[in-house]
Amino acid sequence: MSLFVPKSDDSVIVRGAEAEVVGGAPVGVQLLADRSAAGGALSTVRVTLTEGADGARPHLHHTAAEMFYLLDGTAEILSGDDIVTAERGDLVIVPPDKPHAFAAVPDATADILIVITPGIERFEYFRHLQRIRVGEATPESILEVQERYDNHFLKSEIWEGRRG
Repeated sequence: MSLFVPKSDDSVIVRGAEAEVVGGAPVGVQLLADRSAAGGALSTVRVTLTEGADGARPHLHHTAAEMFYLLDGTAEILSGDDIVTAERGDLVIVPPDKPHAFAAVPDATADILIVITPGIERFEYFRHLQRIRVGEATPESILEVQERYDNHFLKSEIWEGRRG
């Protein structure tokens, strides 16, 4: 195991009131720090989900781990073949190449801080998802950018059985 050292010695400060928010109910994504801002160390967003809302379909990242920290509410997080119910204050870290997904539980909202390390330029990915939501891009277009964002979708019978 090696230690990743960021390429910048500057601190990163992001004011919540100034951070771009993509989407809204049922899924809002606050863009906090992308790879380029964090010297390559990480990418981080804050995702807010209304009651029962799906956050991300099953996928995996080949080059990065993903951390989910529940700021508030309750979420289901797929990690491989397990579905973990996480509540306020819980932390789940999914290593590279492990399938994962997340959603708010049916009767609760979820507010999740998500960190990917090492960083991946992901802000444009979330903007692309919003273009799909509002009909400016086709759902199939996301498959064309999987490699660019190291976000590879897959099927999960466990997740689909639970989430429908």
